[in-house]
Parts: sequence; structure tokens; C-alpha cells
Amino acid sequence: MAFKKLLASLGAGGASVETVLTEVNVVPGGVVQGEVRIQGGSVNQDIEGLAVGLQARVEVETQDSEHKQDIEFAKVRLGGAFELQAGAVHAVPFGLEIPWETPITMIDGQALRGMNIGVSTELAIARAVDSSDLDPVNVHPLPAQKAILDAFIQLGFRFKNADMERGHIRGTRQKLPFYQEIEFFPPQQYRGLHQVELSFVADSNAMDVILEMDKKPGLFSEGSDTFRSFQVGLNDFHGTDWAAYLNQWLSEVGSKRNWF
Repeated sequence: MAFKKLLASLGAGGASVETVLTEVNVVPGGVVQGEVRIQGGSVNQDIEGLAVGLQARVEVETQDSEHKQDIEFAKVRLGGAFELQAGAVHAVPFGLEIPWETPITMIDGQALRGMNIGVSTELAIARAVDSSDLDPVNVHPLPAQKAILDAFIQLGFRFKNADMERGHIRGTRQKLPFYQEIEFFPPQQYRGLHQVELSFVADSNAMDVILEMDKKPGLFSEGSDTFRSFQVGLNDFHGTDWAAYLNQWLSEVGSKRNWF
């Protein structure tokens, strides 16, 4: 499926740029393929640079406020400088690698509320830079991630919200400057539990799975029994009953705190 975005013309008689994604469905560690097409205007123009990148809109919390910030977390430059002739069409194919830590935006074909990730296009012409709107991509979970998500669904949890927060989860393999939190409402059998938050931090071999119950404001509280972090191999997750694993942890903590 092709997805197109057309940038505004770069000045009177200037070039226009169209980005076409040949496939918008990807997984962490995969590649999004596409093509940037530059249409020359009525005059020759010097193209100083062309690049595409992955961009996420994340939440930034300070002591006094909270705001959104666009963070580019992958980028590839497409060739060097050249002169675009008037009326000419210059097409540049690209393959943009999806970092393993990229947050997922889809579960079972449904978009996660709060996720905003896509491909941005940047064209530099004669000391001016024109950036496109975001061309959304659908990031589907890896099989190991889906196994954990399916376990929550099997236990009766319901998806509440997802967001991306600037910062680092201590003790994980995280390299990106932000992380994803997926929030679930608990089913009735876990009465007293407000919510559970789930984060994945993956690389090419394994992933850290971070869980926290009834999270209070602030960073993850590793010292609490409501926090759990464990490692799962991307290719050896099949031997665990993840629903039973999660239920055991939830039940242990809940009974200690007289939640249920």
C-alpha cells in the first residue's frame, strides 16, 4: 500500500516534494521502504541535501509542567548536493531501518491511542529547509512482544492508553531517549488494582519487559514489589505460560496488600 505526502512548494516557482511509502506496516528491526520524488519548479534550484527519518511525539515532564516534543530517533541522508533542473523529476528510493526499541503502535490490527510515529522528509534548498508532515507508519509487535500482550488479554485486561515518555528506565538496555508505556485496566478478579503499565526495551537478541502495578507519579520504583523487570529472548519465549506467570505475580502482590 502506498502512502503519500506532498510538501508545500518551496517558494515561488520552487520545487515540490512527494514522499511515497510502499509499505506502512513494519516491525521493530525491520525496514520501511519508500521513495522521495522531487518535482522541479519553473527555475533551476540547488538541492543541498535530502534526508528521511523516523520521528516520535513524546511527553516531556518537568517539575512544573508537561508538554509534547517531536524527537527524531533514526535518520538516513539520501545522496549529496545536486542541481534540480526546472520541470525535472528526481526520484530517490530509500530504506529506513526501524530500531529494535521502536514503540509499537498497533495490536491485533487496532491502533493504540496516544501513539504518533512516522517518517519525516527533510529537503534543503539554497539555505532553506522544508520538512514534511509526518507520514505515519504502523509498528506491529514482535512475536515475543505479542506473547506478553496476548497474556494480558487472556487474563481479561483491557487496553487503557499508550504514551511515549522522554527519559530512561534504569537497569535496561535502553538507548533511545524515550520509552513507551502501555497501560491496562485490570479485570474484576484483581479488585483493588488500579492499573498495570507495560514497557518493552528490545535489541536484536532479547528484550527487557518492565511491569508496574498502580504506578505513582515519578520514575520506575525498582525497590517496590509492585515493579518487575525480566528478560525474554526474541526467539525462545515459547516455553513459558505468560498468562500464568503474570497471574502468579499479580496474585502474590495483591494478597500481600489485601487488594484481592
